[in-house]
Amino acid sequence: MADPRHELGRDAELAVAAWLTDAGWRILARRWRVPEGELDLVCLDPDDTLVGVEVRARASPRAGTPEESVGRRRVGRLRRALGIYARASATGARRLRIDLVSVGDRDPAGRWRLRRLPAIDAW
Repeated sequence: MADPRHELGRDAELAVAAWLTDAGWRILARRWRVPEGELDLVCLDPDDTLVGVEVRARASPRAGTPEESVGRRRVGRLRRALGIYARASATGARRLRIDLVSVGDRDPAGRWRLRRLPAIDAW
């Protein structure tokens, strides 16, 4: 049986990817990994900024908010990973940014409640 946390994470990433695509973003990679870190999504936003998107979902509020779970150390790992991706790819993006998308409960229609916090790190 699959770990429910992994299923929640996968489902949340799929929902965020669809949401961003609908908003005009281009998804370049999913769960991109290097020893320095993992990027849940690597995207080009409508302004051609290369964005590493950290997707955070919680099955229960007992573990704190998704935003509280991303500390300075985690942001550093995301930054290093996105820098490596930028150097290895041919996107031509001149700006880099890390965004956080928190995934909340579902609304009455069954859609995830998504909230994007742009530029938790940018350069």
